[in-house]
Amino acid sequence: MEEASLARSSSAGAMNTESIVRSYFKDIPVMIEIARCESTFQHTLADGSVITGRVDGADTGVMQINKRYHQKAATAMGLNLEDIYHNMAYARHLYETQGTTPWNASAPCWSKQLAVNI
Repeated sequence: MEEASLARSSSAGAMNTESIVRSYFKDIPVMIEIARCESTFQHTLADGSVITGRVDGADTGVMQINKRYHQKAATAMGLNLEDIYHNMAYARHLYETQGTTPWNASAPCWSKQLAVNI
């Protein structure tokens, strides 16, 4: 019973995270698709811990920002990459300065979806 409860709360959390992401990036639809591909709209696990990448454990949160490369700059901007809103704010900064390049590894997923939605 407890496992089912955790699964439901994780699923509800993902739906809430998706709403947050869709609202925050309503002006940049590609970032919504990137979040879908990078984290399936998850920022935290059922136990409350922030998700990290499967391939690279330094990839953090809903936008999978790599702490190894971006922690110092994010901290200088007053951002905590483990906070969902800060994670998205830093992702917006990356998008505004580098476009979608930081997420090229997941482009096969999000670029196809964008083509379908056009």
